[in-house]
Amino acid sequence: MKFSVLAGFLEKIESATKRSEMVRVLSEIFREAEAEEIDKYVYFCQGALGPPFKRTVIGLGEKMIIQSISRATGLTVQDVTKQYIKLGDLGLVAEENMGEGKEDADFLYVYGALQSIAEISGKGSVEGKINSLTKLMEKTKPKGAKYIVRFVEGKLRLGAGEATIIEALTVSVKRGRELKNTLERAFNICSDLGLVAKKLFLEGVKGVKEIKVKPGNPIRPALAERLTSPREIIDKIGRCAVESKYDGFRCQVHKKELEVKIFSRRLEEITDALPEIVKGTKKQIKAEEAIFEGEALAFNEETGEFYPFQVTIQRKRKYGVKEMAEEFPLKLFCFDLLYLEGTSYLDKPYIERTKTLMEIIKPGETLKIAERMITENPEELEKYFEDRVEKGLEGIIAKRIDAPYQAGSRNFNWIKLKRSYRGKLTDTIDIVVVGYFKGRGKRVKLGIGAILGAVYDEEKDLFRTVAKVGSGLSEENWMKLKGVLDKEATPNKPARVDSLIEPDVWVKPVYVLTVKADEITRSPNHTCGMKNSEPGYALRFPRLIGWIRGDKGPEDVNTVKEIIEMYKMQ
Repeated sequence: MKFSVLAGFLEKIESATKRSEMVRVLSEIFREAEAEEIDKYVYFCQGALGPPFKRTVIGLGEKMIIQSISRATGLTVQDVTKQYIKLGDLGLVAEENMGEGKEDADFLYVYGALQSIAEISGKGSVEGKINSLTKLMEKTKPKGAKYIVRFVEGKLRLGAGEATIIEALTVSVKRGRELKNTLERAFNICSDLGLVAKKLFLEGVKGVKEIKVKPGNPIRPALAERLTSPREIIDKIGRCAVESKYDGFRCQVHKKELEVKIFSRRLEEITDALPEIVKGTKKQIKAEEAIFEGEALAFNEETGEFYPFQVTIQRKRKYGVKEMAEEFPLKLFCFDLLYLEGTSYLDKPYIERTKTLMEIIKPGETLKIAERMITENPEELEKYFEDRVEKGLEGIIAKRIDAPYQAGSRNFNWIKLKRSYRGKLTDTIDIVVVGYFKGRGKRVKLGIGAILGAVYDEEKDLFRTVAKVGSGLSEENWMKLKGVLDKEATPNKPARVDSLIEPDVWVKPVYVLTVKADEITRSPNHTCGMKNSEPGYALRFPRLIGWIRGDKGPEDVNTVKEIIEMYKMQ
């Protein structure tokens, strides 16, 4: 496929006003692709050159891209910069100034050239990357140059989530619900949509079903539902294992002989940031190959207490790792085994998985077994819960002892209970920003007065509005937030956003913020949970807490289902 043809498809996806349109256009792209190259089309449409756990960093900053555009178009750097300030999009600057008489490279050529740019390193790498991007733009049509620049800048955000791409793959081969379930299952255990697509196109459904768990490919995490009391938990799942709920960050550890890789909840590799867990895994795991999960917490060696989450999260950083590891050493509380010595443990019952996990962990300083008890007595569960909270933990997670590990699913096999679920709404809620309002009164000068926030509808792969938030930040931070959001502004409502409210500026659903609210109420204005003539749900008196969540993506925000359940818990 010529890259200009793909660029035309991408333009249609960007202008789509409904998710169904996105699915249709994506399916057209996939039908046009050769089977051997379908994985690359999938990655590119995700704005990447590979799966999330193998992200390739192209390494071109804004100033370098401006220089490349200058060389490719003949404009001065100053002129490119002026147009960028005016248009707010370097891709548009490239498109408007590239000559029509350029070559039209194939998509595979462009993809390979981008990979080559990413691989340039060492002395002279800056000049090498600038020259390579310049030459690449010269081999495309103006519209192609636009999308190459956006891709390189990390702004090729088409809004197509994983569920939308899976549906488009299903449509592209003209198969129904059964295939969609098969694709989802395969994706959940390998986290590589490109691999799933390639298996489908080359080997059919049989090939997709043969995708297996293997070290190095993270498994999408199982997630917990919520209930408000020990009695509800016992009534729901009966005799269960009750684990301490640690306020840290979730890690999935992969060991293959002497190699250890660690992945975050978002499937990003964070191995380099956690040297003590790598060392502890090599020393304490009695297996050649294993995949297991745990919760990492920063530990205060002086007091014997755990630091709060705000301290622990600082460990997920690229720089100053050694110093941070010495100041805030981590403990990993291991709670599940997913794979061992060539065998997937996903379909084995919880009680067998954890029994084997205990057997393969040697005593040591870093890896610990998560504390737990097994009970069918609500009073006993209540006592354990109160004890956990008293010790400074978040609460507990109850787990069905006969349940398999359902990768990528949220259900009542796992149930979390936190103190904040009992009584008024004091738990925080994560929302994704889908727009903002320009402000009135004193906020006029800021250019922003409130944001429109949404939660995720897992069933429909849509973002539905739940709050208009106008408090919680200083004036300085409101202006800073506006600057960030403006880079994702779009003239039309994003296709995966369901909203009755029209903000002054629509924003692509990219950035996650945390809010607190007094309660959840029914609302005729918000689409979260709205059905037919029934009103939706909204946050009452919401205010922003902290800054943009770098550890969460748009699909990681709270779900519509969770908001409805939290409403019932009030």
